[in-house]
Amino acid sequence: MAVFVLIHLGISIIHGTAHSNARVNLSTAGNFFVFTVILAGPLIGFVLLWLAERLGLWLIALTTGASLVFGVINHFVLSSPDHVAHVDPQFRSLFTTTAVLLAVTEAACAGLAVHALRRRRVG
Repeated sequence: MAVFVLIHLGISIIHGTAHSNARVNLSTAGNFFVFTVILAGPLIGFVLLWLAERLGLWLIALTTGASLVFGVINHFVLSSPDHVAHVDPQFRSLFTTTAVLLAVTEAACAGLAVHALRRRRVG
């Protein structure tokens, strides 16, 4: 779990750089979501794994699940400057690659956290 949360953080930082370089700006609400749910949520959940494991797993599951939905909708569904097809061609490859990698790591984190929660409930 720790490895995926930290990989997710690294990809998020690189994706944020691609956002900045391509001048793809988010709304205030979008930025709030990114900083609280996508960046801080999994990290806080990661820390909580040692203090309150179930709470940490729930936080990781919920925040990475929400991040997955947010990213897929904004990067691949809605027609907006945040859609991979509309990003400046100079930065499109990095933007698209990191958007896909974010989706993969978010799905992995959410899935692993839910799996761990189910195992702890049964065991």
